Amino acid sequence: MVTDQPDKYAPGEHWPAGMKIYPREELIAVEEELSQVKGTTVLIYDQTCAAEKRRRRKRGEFPDPDKRAFINELVCEGCGDCGVKSNCVSVQPVETEFGRKRTIDQSSCNKDFSCVNGFCPSFVTVHGAKIRKASAAGAPTDAAAIDIPAPVRREIGAQPYEILVTGVGGTGVVTIGAILGMAAHLEGKGCGLIDMAGLAQKGGAVFCHVKLARSPDDIHAIRVAAGEADLVLGCDLVVSGTKKVLAAVQRDETGVVVNTAEVYPGDFARSADFRLPIERIKKNIRDAAGDGVTFVDASAIATALLGNSIAANMFMLGFAWQKGLIPLSQEAIFRALELNGEAVAMNQQAFTWGRRACADPEGVRAVVAPMRPAARAPDAAQSLDDIVARRVEFLTRYQNAAYAERYRKYVARVAEAERTRTPDKSGLAEAVAKYLFKLMAVKDEYEVARLYTDGSFMKQVAATFEGDLRFEFHLAPPILGRKDATGLPKKTSFGPWMMKVFRVLAALKGLRGTAFDIFGYSAERRAERRLIDQYEILLEELIGTLSAAHHATAVALASMPEKIRGFGHVKERHIKVAKAEEAALLEHYRGAAAPVKMAAE
Repeated sequence: MVTDQPDKYAPGEHWPAGMKIYPREELIAVEEELSQVKGTTVLIYDQTCAAEKRRRRKRGEFPDPDKRAFINELVCEGCGDCGVKSNCVSVQPVETEFGRKRTIDQSSCNKDFSCVNGFCPSFVTVHGAKIRKASAAGAPTDAAAIDIPAPVRREIGAQPYEILVTGVGGTGVVTIGAILGMAAHLEGKGCGLIDMAGLAQKGGAVFCHVKLARSPDDIHAIRVAAGEADLVLGCDLVVSGTKKVLAAVQRDETGVVVNTAEVYPGDFARSADFRLPIERIKKNIRDAAGDGVTFVDASAIATALLGNSIAANMFMLGFAWQKGLIPLSQEAIFRALELNGEAVAMNQQAFTWGRRACADPEGVRAVVAPMRPAARAPDAAQSLDDIVARRVEFLTRYQNAAYAERYRKYVARVAEAERTRTPDKSGLAEAVAKYLFKLMAVKDEYEVARLYTDGSFMKQVAATFEGDLRFEFHLAPPILGRKDATGLPKKTSFGPWMMKVFRVLAALKGLRGTAFDIFGYSAERRAERRLIDQYEILLEELIGTLSAAHHATAVALASMPEKIRGFGHVKERHIKVAKAEEAALLEHYRGAAAPVKMAAE
């Protein structure tokens, strides 16, 4: 048996002879061992599903560790190994000025901590952490204290009022349907309700069909048919953009309220570069709904105001109610929440904040803005000068001014070559600015230590958590030589004292690249230095042979370091793939560049 709670299976007389109990971390090793056994073998895997864990924890019926997994954004390489190790949808992407990184959705995290096994030093377990809730000086934190005008509400007619609630499993979509049903019952109205959950417990799509009528006798079929929805309450953007949902919409008639939060599905855990076609999804929804659609960033607002993205769905219900799209009274909805008995105060606050966001969107944005951590714009929103200036500043702190100047000069030479040789094209200088920096700012031992102690990590933590915090770091120092069942390096946990070690290491960054750099002799560090030299040789060739005919190939070559991510064996694997692609591109480039070079000669 393999289980995430081996302690609950105490040895006893009821177990078959020879049965062994292993922790979840040994699953792969156990599977490999059983694969070598001839005949039939039995493997029992016992783990409580994530959604059920959260439900039980709310009721105090399941252990709730007083700690949370956290990712140091600047240390993260965006390699995706944490997603591979955990296969968890709570590991989500975050786009930064230094590329795509990873973050933990603290509201949906089930605290099994398998993600920390990703081969990356960016993972920290924060003990005593409570999710920070909104607090803004002088800003009202109780939405009910604000006078919100009553909406002009749609009413139930001779035909049932049809609502389709969409979302993903584990976020409370089914609860929304149940609340609507109970509220209708309290008002003496008829209600038909059917939940289509499918793979909900794995973060899959959920569809709740709700029909409200003057009396139960008026309801003859429960599923919302094509073109018959009066309201689509889209608690998830991706699910709301599916054909089966949009088929229920009647253009300009159906009210459509959609949460714009980009919640990535399980595909992201298996593919680090997986991207949602967000704009295409929004366009499809707009095309189907016409003037009836409203988009609102409910998850971000609910998290900022209430400290939990789970409140987003009730926020959405309040938003739709304020638009007049819910033919039930607030009193009945609030009473239904009380009867449900789960997080009553938070849900009522979320509903009321949703109302206020609909009635006074600018006012709510003003309340939320100071509470959300400041973030630098992605590179796409910056000029080349801004990109370079930020990285020159970074590399100066990384090593010294001379090192940063080496970077700046290369970017300037490429930019000049692009201006003179391909004046009607752009993108090469920007690619070099990003990816020469990526290679030069390699996250070695000194840099990881600096990124934990320069203040950026503590600011990130403070923006997310509050409480009496204690840090536990998950690292794999080569000197320990620990290996897992597959022979790969195994991480070890270190206590808060590791911050003192980090400070010492950060102070020794001047040894980097010298004879006294004990880390510089490792195969990984030597490979990283070769990557910089090889990239600079490539830049010299691009500067000398660039032309409009193969500008796009030059940009692709300059962008190749984007594919080199991670640490240790993960990075080594990515280097092999990237170098194979680079070789093919370089052959194509040189073939196209040959006539230009001959003409120059």
